[in-house]
Formats: sequence, C-alpha cells, structure tokens
Amino acid sequence: MANPNDYTVGWICAIVTEFVAAQNLLDEKHDLPMHVSRGDDNSYTLGKIGRHNVALAVLPDGEYGTTAAATVAANMLRTFRNIRIGLMVGIGGGAPSRRHDIRLGDVVVSAPRDGRGGVLQYDFGKTIQNQAFQITGFLNQPPTLLRTAVSSIRAQYENEGHQLDQTIKRIVTQNPRLRKKYQRPPASSDRLYQSVITHPIDSDVSCAELCGDDPSRIIKRQPREDDYEDNPAIHYGLIASANQLMKDAQVRDKLAAEKDVLCFEMEAAGLMNHFPCLVIRGICDYSDTHKNKQWQGYAAMTAAAYAKDLLLRIPVENIQAEKPIKEDVGSGAGSGPGGTGSGVILPEGNVPGGIGSGANGSFGGNGSGSGPGSGSGGNGSGGIGTGGPGGMGRPPTSSPSVCLPHVIELETGLILTLS
Repeated sequence: MANPNDYTVGWICAIVTEFVAAQNLLDEKHDLPMHVSRGDDNSYTLGKIGRHNVALAVLPDGEYGTTAAATVAANMLRTFRNIRIGLMVGIGGGAPSRRHDIRLGDVVVSAPRDGRGGVLQYDFGKTIQNQAFQITGFLNQPPTLLRTAVSSIRAQYENEGHQLDQTIKRIVTQNPRLRKKYQRPPASSDRLYQSVITHPIDSDVSCAELCGDDPSRIIKRQPREDDYEDNPAIHYGLIASANQLMKDAQVRDKLAAEKDVLCFEMEAAGLMNHFPCLVIRGICDYSDTHKNKQWQGYAAMTAAAYAKDLLLRIPVENIQAEKPIKEDVGSGAGSGPGGTGSGVILPEGNVPGGIGSGANGSFGGNGSGSGPGSGSGGNGSGGIGTGGPGGMGRPPTSSPSVCLPHVIELETGLILTLS
C-alpha cells in the first residue's frame, strides 16, 4: 500500500473521461493509499510521472461545479498532506475569436492577464439597477513554480513544436479499447457555426444532419496543413469558470470580446483560492448549442498529455522546496471564528446559515445562522477543513418594524431579491 505522505502533486479531474486520460499518462501506477483521512470519500489513482509522485482524484459521478471541486480538493489535502502543487486537468468549451484561432482538440492553459489571475468567475458579482452585471472578486493566480514551468514549455514548443498528438496515438495503439473514444476524430467534424445558428434543444438528430455543412452557416477557417504549425495548438490566457454550463454562442462571444476569455468550464473557480493550481483544458466544443461528446475523449487526452509534459520539466527538488499547500493556505492554525453563513434572511429567523470561513483557514468552522437571532458558529480550522452549516437563527422576540425588499448576495455569487 502507498504512503500518502510520499505524494507531492495533486491532479483533479471532473469526469471519468478525464480520469481515464490522466491514468493513461502515468509512467507507473501505485497501489491504493494505505490510509485516508476520516471523511475522505474521494476515489484515487496513484502513480508516477517522471520522478514525481502524483495523486489523481475525480469528482463523484453526477456532481459538477465549483463546490464539488472544492470538496474533492479539501479531502485530497487532508489525506495527502505533502501535496505542494495542484493541477486541474480536463475538458472545456472553447471561445474562438479573430484574435484566437481556437479549434477542437486544442489546449487552453490558465495564465494571468490584465490584472486577473488566470481564472475568471463570471457568475460572481453584483447587479445594479440600470447597469450591466459587474463581475467582482479576485481569484489567485497559479503558483510561481507552475508559471515558470509554463514559460519554459511555451518557449520549447515555439522553438521545436510538441509531440502531444504522437503521444496520444501511442496510447491508443497500446490500448485498443481506448481507440473509439479517445483517438482524434476526423477534421470534418470540427464545425464552428455562426453565433446566430442554434441547434434545437429538444432534437435528437445529430448536428451533422440537422445543422449541416452549409457554408452560410459555418465560419470558414483555413486548415492547419503547415508542417511548422502545431496541431493541436496551445493557447494561454483567461479561463472563465462558473456553476453553469455555457451553451450560448452570443454570451460566449461577448465575454471573449470584453474579457478576452479563451475557454469556459465549471470547476476552477472553486479551487484557485484554496487549492492553488494550474488549469489545463482540452477544447471539446465551442460553448454553444451544438455541443456533442465526439471530441471529449481526445480533448481530455490532449490536456493530460500537456500536463505530463509540463511536470517533466519541473525538477523534483523544486517541488520539494515548496511548502505543502495545506500548510501554505491554512497558516495561522485557523483560530478565527466561522464567518456569517449566507442563509436567506427571513423574519422567522429559522433558516440555517451557510458554510462559514475561518479568519485564518479556508472553508473554516460553522457559519452563524442568519436572521434576527443567531445560530451557533464554530471556530475556523486551518487548512481546508470543511465547516458545516450554521445553526438555526433564534426566532425574534418581536416582529420586525419594516418589511422592505432585501437583496441578498448568496455564496454562489447569484443575487436573490426577496420581498
């Protein structure tokens, strides 16, 4: 059985397709961990890439989004206390534009741009009357060690190109079971439709049949036939993350134009401030109504192959010199009280608060219940301990004197108006 303290790289996947791709990029596989922390429900695959011991984890089946990703990361750090760098690797929806020729199978890597850390949580902000929705908050950039490795691999690819496609061909040749789902689909299936062309939501007919190849519907792009042009291409920039699946080409284009977004996904925003990591996404669709799963396997492979190539360029001594993420994020022993929960305020005061945040820890102790009364909040714990919901607010001793609309900003970043 493997000792959890031997692992220094944490690699998180959202779905099984990504998990399978990651497993096939390991140079060797290890036994299961000899023990896990109490309450850690994650499923792990352990192994080695180069000289690095890597712990792979995947979100529970059917669970998506920032909260699920944060929970998996929290559990991983409680069991694997020596993890020093993190990777979020998988698939995403591309945001092609005139500036960025993004195609299916390409890879997008999170990189700081225009004062943002590399990931933009586009559903977190505030709505003000007669004004546009304003994105607020800030997500941390990837650790310096990973950003330095990105610069190194980016320079090498620009000079020499990469071998990602050859790596994937070798994997599917060695394991024919993967061929149907994970090999590169034909280039003819990579169609970028005009933003105003939508695929009927309730239709079971394939996009190829229903939307077709009419040139008036498709944005024409030159084939990548130059021997000195990387295919798949690697793009570096802003990744948009939210608790919603992007299937709107016009919203996609708006965010691409205004924020220079390259890719959309659903997990990274839950990790960046608590599990500092690099986000690597293989492009499997164009974030529109024409989504299908034909490119998911190959896109997962390209992202995983890039992640492996990146790790091979980081000396193991450099990773060992980093502080463990749990220690770095949770410094201060989490002595602060749990923050106020974000339960909805009602006159009865009997809605439980949300998860509080310890002053010095992340996902700290229990938040206090909202309302005229207060629930019992606990203490924040250092590192990434997951606090429970706050207690019930005590009913008020007298009725509130006013009953005006309240605007409550929920933890998801959404705005709810009550009257």
